[in-house]
Amino acid sequence: MDHTYNGMPARDLTELTGAAWRKSRYSNSQGNCVELAELPDGAIAVRNSRFPDGPALIYTRAEMRALVLGVKDGEFDTLLV
Repeated sequence: MDHTYNGMPARDLTELTGAAWRKSRYSNSQGNCVELAELPDGAIAVRNSRFPDGPALIYTRAEMRALVLGVKDGEFDTLLV
């Protein structure tokens, strides 16, 4: 498996060949979406759906868990006002 790093072009991630990218049901028709895919090592890749070959950010499961729990707790609500 190739070494993955934050910001590498998603097209260069051989681990993502055939990956099942998922986006939220809250995504809109204007393409304002973030997509996520699980990597073989359990990490999570994140990309902008408007630029699928653009940079991908790679997070550990623990990092994604912390983000999701923070969102559920409302810690980031002020960013949406």
